[in-house]
Formats: sequence, structure tokens, C-alpha cells
Amino acid sequence: MSETVLILGATSGIARGAAIALAQRGRNLILAGRDEEELQRIASDLTIRYNISVHVRLLDISALNEHEEFVASLLHTGEILAGVLCAIGYLGEQETAFTDPNEASRIMTQNYTGPVLLLDRLAQLMIPNRAGFIIGIASVAGDRGRQSNFIYGSAKGGFGLYLQGLRNRLFREGIQVLTVKPGFVDTAMTYGMPGMFLVAQPEVVGEGILRALEKGKDAVYLPGFWRYIMLIIRSIPEKIFKRLGL
Repeated sequence: MSETVLILGATSGIARGAAIALAQRGRNLILAGRDEEELQRIASDLTIRYNISVHVRLLDISALNEHEEFVASLLHTGEILAGVLCAIGYLGEQETAFTDPNEASRIMTQNYTGPVLLLDRLAQLMIPNRAGFIIGIASVAGDRGRQSNFIYGSAKGGFGLYLQGLRNRLFREGIQVLTVKPGFVDTAMTYGMPGMFLVAQPEVVGEGILRALEKGKDAVYLPGFWRYIMLIIRSIPEKIFKRLGL
């Protein structure tokens, strides 16, 4: 049996960057997402370029009642689940979400509830092997609530806290849990957003994720300068911060 890495939300820009970095290291992959045609296209490209095995699985993270069937499908690949990268995310529209509970629910389900419930199940598959890794893509937006994206930020902040607890839970099981906090990345989700600066390319972020994993890090900001930017933002007193238009 060969070892395989599962990528959730595999059509996202960051996921593609990480998939390339994994493929360059000879890792076989399972790509999961909603767009089967795009998943197949990515799978074919990776297979040809890097001579690895790539499977495709359909997944709608919001369909919570389908998670069990998805996990069961992984058991039929004949491969060992050596790692999971969760790159699922939905930015949404803050002003819409503020007044529309359906939009707010979608943001919270795709960024927190869905990933948490699925990663819990996937961790159960990995524990018996006492090895492997789980990588979760959180966000710098989760470091402090800001009026421009506080529903998305709160979901990503909660996801980061979940990953911290999962890391503590799985450490003695020999499973590494890495929290990734990207800044602005040039992806479809951020295309056309106002106020973006210091935008990173997905391939650079993907390679950074794998380097952090190989160094045994628990958490990483990507690019690394975001650690200092967020340190400044977190240090602003609340009496001042609440008056800022961030």
C-alpha cells in the first residue's frame, strides 16, 4: 500500500500551490472538491508532470450529512492516508452576511463547522498509524476582529483555535498539525478585492507550507512578514482600534 496526501478544497489557489510542492516531493494525492471537471484537469496535469498517482473525490464541505460517505470512499483507494491539507475557504460578503443569516451561515459552515467536523473524522483514520500530518489553512483575518470581515475572520479565528487543540490532542499520536495563516494571496477568492497589498503567489505559499511542515513548525504566517504586521495590529489598544476603519 502506498501513502497518499488528501487535499480538501483542491481547486483553490493555495491548494494548487501546495499540490505542486507535494508532487515535486513524489507524494501521491487525492484531490477533493466540488468542481469535478477542474479536479480532473488538475489531476491530469500533476500526473503527467510529476509521474505520481492522483485520485479525485467530490466533496461539498457544507453537506455535513455526506461527510461519512466521503470518508468511507477513502478506504477503498487501497492507500494509507499519510496527510491532509484543508484549504477550504469562502470569503463571502461581509455587509451581506451582516443582514442575511444565510450568507453568514455559509461563511461559518465553509470556514469552520464543515472543516472541523470532517477533520475530526479524518484524524480517526490516521491515529492507528501513529504518523502523518494535518495542515489547516486559517488566515491572518482570524487574529483580530475587523469591521471589514469580522464574520469570516471569526470563523477562521475559531478554525485556528481548533487546530491548536487538535495539535495538542494528536501530538502523542505522532501526528503533526500545522496551522497556516496566509496574508493576501493572488487567488480567485481575492480577485478584485480593494485594499490588497503585498500579494503573494500561490506557488510561493504552497512551497512555504511544505517547508514549514518539514521543519516541524506548529504554525506559520505566509509570507513570513505577516507575523510582524499582525503583531502590530494585535498590539493596538481597543480604545483606538475600534475607531479605525479596518
